[in-house]
Amino acid sequence: MIESSAGYARPTVTYALIGTCCLVFAIGPASGLNPGYGVGGDLLQAQSAYFERWGVIPSKLWSGPPTEPLTPLTALFVHGNWLHLLGNMLFLYVFGAMAEERMGRLQFALFYLATGYLALLGYAAAHADSSQTLVGASGAISGVLGAFLWLFPKARVTSLFPFLLFLPLRFPAWLVLLFWFALQWLAIRETGSRPGVAYLAHLIGFVLGFLFAWARFGRQPEGRGAASIEGGGGSPAG
Repeated sequence: MIESSAGYARPTVTYALIGTCCLVFAIGPASGLNPGYGVGGDLLQAQSAYFERWGVIPSKLWSGPPTEPLTPLTALFVHGNWLHLLGNMLFLYVFGAMAEERMGRLQFALFYLATGYLALLGYAAAHADSSQTLVGASGAISGVLGAFLWLFPKARVTSLFPFLLFLPLRFPAWLVLLFWFALQWLAIRETGSRPGVAYLAHLIGFVLGFLFAWARFGRQPEGRGAASIEGGGGSPAG
């Protein structure tokens, strides 16, 4: 939830991205809502085929059919399960609206797609021999987080921590986002070069988003307002 004293315009692009991701998930096999995909083994087989068609497979990206370079775009709208979808959409909802207001709708849309594409491309380059399918909007959303850090460092982020009996605590955005970045870095150090959760895509997206905001907006006065997120201190899923 975004709290602000300023009269922000409706974040149309942010809402459209969230709606598109939710619709794609609902009609796909991962949601379990479409009976056309069957149940049991048939459903699992359909899910695997669906992810392979629309997701990024690093080993195929460089030597597969001509359509493979498009998969870092299509993968941004595909999610593996309900938790994956809801976690990503929560972060996009919280941080996307203010970033969109500052950038403008068209620039924000292009920024989101380009950052997400490059984040997944960078992950695929680092795991060029991997046959593991990668889906999710986390690379693009991490880019939004990076841009938010530059654009609104003094915004306040409210989190509810389950291990503190859901006590709401407010922190500066710069502290929360740098802590998130450190967690991704430590996760990469822990997993090494093994493919898995796309922590590297998170870091690439975050850095690209921060650098874009810095290059595009320079030292212009930051926007006013505060961000509020209800939930644990997690991160966008891969």
